[in-house]
Amino acid sequence: MPFSSISRSPASMGWADGMFRPTRAGQEPSRAAPVHSELAPIFYRTYREGKAVLALSGITVVTLEQAVAAPFATRQLADLGARVIKIERPGSGDFARQYDESMNGQSSYFVWLNRSKESVALDVKSPEGRGILHELVGRADVLVQNLGPGAADRLGLGAEAVRAQDPAKIVLGITGWGSSGPWAQRKAYDLLVQCEAGLVSLTGSAGEPARVGISVADIAAGMYGFSGVLAALYQRQITGVGAALEVSLFEALAEWMGQPANYTAGSGRQPPRAGARHPTIAPYGPFDARDGRTILIAIQNETEWARFCRVFLADPDVSADQRFRTNTLRVANRAALDKLIGERFGGLDAAAAAALLDEAQIAHAGVNTVPEFLQHPVLRERDRWRPVETPAGITAALRPPIDTGQDEPRMDPVPGLGAHTVDVLTELGHSPAEIAELTDRRII
Repeated sequence: MPFSSISRSPASMGWADGMFRPTRAGQEPSRAAPVHSELAPIFYRTYREGKAVLALSGITVVTLEQAVAAPFATRQLADLGARVIKIERPGSGDFARQYDESMNGQSSYFVWLNRSKESVALDVKSPEGRGILHELVGRADVLVQNLGPGAADRLGLGAEAVRAQDPAKIVLGITGWGSSGPWAQRKAYDLLVQCEAGLVSLTGSAGEPARVGISVADIAAGMYGFSGVLAALYQRQITGVGAALEVSLFEALAEWMGQPANYTAGSGRQPPRAGARHPTIAPYGPFDARDGRTILIAIQNETEWARFCRVFLADPDVSADQRFRTNTLRVANRAALDKLIGERFGGLDAAAAAALLDEAQIAHAGVNTVPEFLQHPVLRERDRWRPVETPAGITAALRPPIDTGQDEPRMDPVPGLGAHTVDVLTELGHSPAEIAELTDRRII
């Protein structure tokens, strides 16, 4: 199984059988020439492979982040080579570190979202801590924060204040409901946003709504934050001017609600909850084969429907049945349609059903469990798994989904809390005595 439990032993992770492949010999970290940030020559590392350098080499990001949305945005910047310095509370850190203990005592969320970053433990509420933070931000290219409402301003790090000092700075703020408007001071968490955006009303069975099984609002906001920073960096390269960026979880998810919003506004009714079936396309849903396996099929047009009837159902006349001639009619008569198709699936083993669907050129998928996903042949044969170091040992992680043409992506360790504090402060010019005093006073 490619995604194994955390282990300190590379041999126990299946490297010998090709599940994992360590970095090739000679692919060692090397110091790159700084491109933009003043911090880059102080503590920027990158990987060189031949003449190639990661796209964001030389860019430094300072981030005051917690939970999912901002860490997801900054991890992707780190994947592309940016130096990401994560500021955490001394003693406790990002509260996502305590979300669960499933990965040998570590949080599955934190391990997923924080590789290739540096952790600096810093009490930013103290005058000394705030001074160090301002020094870091002053030398960085990008500041990211998803603090509570008004917290960045209280630290003197609101977008307006930061960019008044340096118009080339890029400042990204991730909020729940927007920094203005009637809900600006209201707390927001992923499931609350799913509810307010109407997503929960679309998800689940007819009898019960359900949350989406991943932190979809956080992920949406993180993706827009990430793309916004990339666009601002490109703009700055042309104009020399940075940007003040903002994305809210609610408005990010509102964009993803575009199709059901249009459908509801145009038809006067919202799409019904249909479980694993598509609410407005049929047949598009799961069916059980004779051996108990479930196969989901998706038919997108009338040509596919006719071919499905001819090859899979072995009854071309079904496509001309007045109840099923168009997609709108098939949705209206879904119960009869599903009964007809279900009877055919019930007479076939999953392998035989899949073979007929392939012959008919009908898209289909197995309804996998997470353990089955972890062993998926596409991930294995396309060599997507990589080892990543964590404070508790080595685990497996999927390489970034975008392939850049480099032989190996950047997948540096997940940091322990404050693992880089001393190094960063030393490189900023603080003496061992100063660092010891800050430690004694619990500022770091």
